[in-house]
This record gives sequence, structure tokens and C-alpha cells, in this order.
Amino acid sequence: MDSRTIKIKEKWEKLSNDWNRFRTEQIIEKIINEPYSYFRVELQAIFKRFVGDFADKNVLVIGSGSGRAAFVFHLLGAKVTVSDLSEKQLEYSAEVAKRHNWDMDFISDDAVTLSKIESDKYDFVYIPNGVMFWINDLQTMYVSIKRVLKEDGIYMMYDMHPFMPPFEFDNTEKLVLKKDYDAVGPLGDMEVYNWRLQDFLNAMVSAGLNFVHMEEMKAAYGTFWVDEDKADAMPKDELTKFYNSKTNPIYALPQCLSIVARKSTVYLDLNT
Repeated sequence: MDSRTIKIKEKWEKLSNDWNRFRTEQIIEKIINEPYSYFRVELQAIFKRFVGDFADKNVLVIGSGSGRAAFVFHLLGAKVTVSDLSEKQLEYSAEVAKRHNWDMDFISDDAVTLSKIESDKYDFVYIPNGVMFWINDLQTMYVSIKRVLKEDGIYMMYDMHPFMPPFEFDNTEKLVLKKDYDAVGPLGDMEVYNWRLQDFLNAMVSAGLNFVHMEEMKAAYGTFWVDEDKADAMPKDELTKFYNSKTNPIYALPQCLSIVARKSTVYLDLNT
């Protein structure tokens, strides 16, 4: 493990306890009662179109975050493996799974190499919000994802849109340019990366994955400019101002991005 990876792992080991606010029993109970409610409607539609029934499908979630996406896939009937660099993050999510008798696998691994993940096993590989900033080698990561997918398996990412990082996206009064769109990285002390659309798509295609769908979305209400666990406590008129381009200019741009690709030896002609 190189020095950068060690540094990132140490950071997330320290942050992991803070993420327990997204794993409260109240939140988990809501997921149990309405699994799909965790995902915004656009993502639900993508799942139903490209994955279909999750029952008995092998699913790999890269980057556990709060673990909620993995919990949803399990509740929908999938056989779920969660991979994360942080052992603490995995430990906390595994505790939730144990309390509810959910049979899930948790593996500490590097998202770029997926060296501990079995090849040709997964029907669906999902990367949730917040992971891509920490990836320093998209090409290798997508080669690894192709390796672990079954033939015709589906890959999907959901993250902040690349149009956001060039601006001070927490400035809701005016558009303020922070950096050039082409200034990808490494950036800052933690050496994060602000990938462009072309970086995602070109790396996927070069790795041999077939691009099949892209969705550019506005931020889901109450989840982008305000932490979702605090949004309910805000006055509705104050919260609504964030989701109107007249009162928040940066809302005119897409805040979120999802890309779907398929592992297939058959060339897909998107013009037909």
C-alpha cells in the first residue's frame, strides 16, 4: 500500500465514527420498510431498467460509505459484498448487518485494484457517491471492475457531477470559479481528483466496458447543500431556496451524475 493510500485509509478510520449518524436504527428501520426509498427516483429507474430483479444476484458495492446502499441491495434479495479501504467503516456496517441477521460479506480492499475480489462473479457493481474523488487511476480501476463482473454484468456509478468542483458549489449567492475544469488533480493535501466526463467515459471504454447510459441530475431535495440529517430541522422556505436557480445560481448546472456500462464481448451500436 503506497503512502497516499495509507493516508486516505487513516483519514477514513478517523471519520468512520461520525458516519454512524447515517446508520441509526430509525434510518435503518425506514430502509427495511421501504428499501427503494433510500435511492432517488432516477436511480430507481436505472436499477429497474438495467438490473431488474435483484433476487439472487451477486452485487459488489465499492466504497461502503454509510452502508445503506448495500443494505438496500440485500433487502431486495441480492447476495452483497461490500469493499472499502477503511476497516472501521466496514466494521460499523457489519455491526448493523449482524444485528438484523443479514448475510453480507465485508472485505477491506483498494478500490483501484480490487485484489481480494473474485473474478467473473458479480452481476452488478455499484460505486456510490463520494468514492471517485479518492481514485487516482481510473483506467486500472475500470479494468479491475471488468475483471470482477460476469459477462453481461452491469457497472454503475453515482457521484457529484464534474461541473461542480470548478465552482464554489457551497456559494449559493453567485457563481464563483475556483479552478479550471481541466485541473483534474492531484489536488490538496489528500491528493483528491476532480475527474471530467471524458475521463470517466474514455477510461471505461478503454478498459473494455460498453457505455450504455448516462444521467445528469439536479441535487435531490435536502441532501446536497445541507446534510440530510439536518434538512428536516430547517424552515422549508429556507431549504427550498437552495433548489431554485433564481435564488441559487449554481442550481442551473447538474449537481449529480450517474453512468452505466456493461461487460460484454458484443459491440453495442448506440446508433441503432
